[in-house]
Amino acid sequence: MPAHVPGHFLDAAPLGLVLVPLLAAAVLFLSQRAKAAILVSVVSAILLSSAGLALHVLAVGPMRHRAGAWEAPLGIGLRADGLSALMLIVTALTGAVVSVYGAGWFRREARRAEGRFFWPLWLFLWAALNALYLSADLFNLYVALELIGLASVALVALSGGAEALIAGMRYLLVSLLGSLSYLLGVALLYGAHGVLDIQALGALTSPGALDWAAMTLMAVGLLAKAALFPLHFWLPSAHASAPAPVSAILSGLVVKAPFYLLLRLWFTAFPGLPSEATGQLLGVLGACAVLWGSLHALLQPRLKMLIAYSTVAQVGYLFFLFPLVTSASPAAGALAVDASLCQLASHAFAKAAMFLAAGNVMLAVGSDRIEDMGGVVRHLPLTFFAFGLAGVSIMGLPLSGGYVAKWLLLNASLESGQWGWAAVAIAGSLMAAGYVFRIWMHGFGQPQPCAELLPVPRGIQLSALALSLLALAMGISSEPLIRVLHAGGAFG
Repeated sequence: MPAHVPGHFLDAAPLGLVLVPLLAAAVLFLSQRAKAAILVSVVSAILLSSAGLALHVLAVGPMRHRAGAWEAPLGIGLRADGLSALMLIVTALTGAVVSVYGAGWFRREARRAEGRFFWPLWLFLWAALNALYLSADLFNLYVALELIGLASVALVALSGGAEALIAGMRYLLVSLLGSLSYLLGVALLYGAHGVLDIQALGALTSPGALDWAAMTLMAVGLLAKAALFPLHFWLPSAHASAPAPVSAILSGLVVKAPFYLLLRLWFTAFPGLPSEATGQLLGVLGACAVLWGSLHALLQPRLKMLIAYSTVAQVGYLFFLFPLVTSASPAAGALAVDASLCQLASHAFAKAAMFLAAGNVMLAVGSDRIEDMGGVVRHLPLTFFAFGLAGVSIMGLPLSGGYVAKWLLLNASLESGQWGWAAVAIAGSLMAAGYVFRIWMHGFGQPQPCAELLPVPRGIQLSALALSLLALAMGISSEPLIRVLHAGGAFG
């Protein structure tokens, strides 16, 4: 263990990552006095705890914690390995920057009522995300998944308009159906094997009809929550109608949580069940998502809707992992794992930056219609620079995190002989270039007649820039995160 990370701090870190934001959320629901001090303390504690856990996993290996020292099935088991540590770090960094942005966004008089509920809901969601990444059994994972869904729905409906309420109700329906499907699979597994611990299930599950049914139910529920094509219909309206910091959280973090859980099931709970046909099916759905989402992004008249459809496309790249890890080439599978998780991290930073930049444009222009953005780049140079840097990663251009992810994906595709995934990735990158340059073209265009652009605080412009720089840093120095990812044997 690194000498500069105290042992007692690490013992409490997993539980603290869940309890600290949860308790802070409860306090802010009751009263928002000393809100700034509470938020600074919570964000600092989460950043330090996430970094400490990552160092421990890297130096020592996986970390286990039994809440209250109770053993299963009464106790709640927490476990951190490289995959957990990576997700915690990405969530902590994105959450910290979005929190800074939210402080400026909700400071305006017109949004203070929304801010009254945003902070407790956001901290509640953060606690649930951390619980998902650390939980070691399927039922606690269900509880965390359900809490994520409920908090996300409330955040989508935060503005209270008709569009937001309709999007929130649609999201709620999909979230509940997805959770129910997942829970039915958990019930089948418990009835058959009598255990819910993921590690223990890995030694018990077999390619029988019941385990296949359980895996299918759980996977379908998670795919709906991850908005994989064709179950993506709820995502564009939910992300586009929410306030800018909420859109950044949903796109950067929330849609990654079901994918994380699907990885846990695939590699740990059901290591012997997934077949090559299953992997190919998920890959085809991912390819459809890339092409369908990119095409719709090109056609959108609104900036936030464009970014939302881009999320549909970028999530599709994550699912190229499955056909590649089921190929006959272990080298291709290893490259695919690195590619998918690099894509996850770089997309979290880049897409959150894009939504924050879109929020800045809305503050200045008063709408997010692309045709109203003429000349905005002169008024918001930092915002458009941030949007451009994030777009570099989305397109997969050199020096960005998206470039590393797509380069690894291309190599994995060629190594396995499955050239189709490489072709789809290239097509998706070209289409991404189309919609990113479309925004820049309008930003540099002629201003609208009699258009009056409102001032945007520099602090929230710098927040968008910070996240886009993190996406760039993923490309310049991705090796440390990849080392953390593989620590602890999360992928066998």
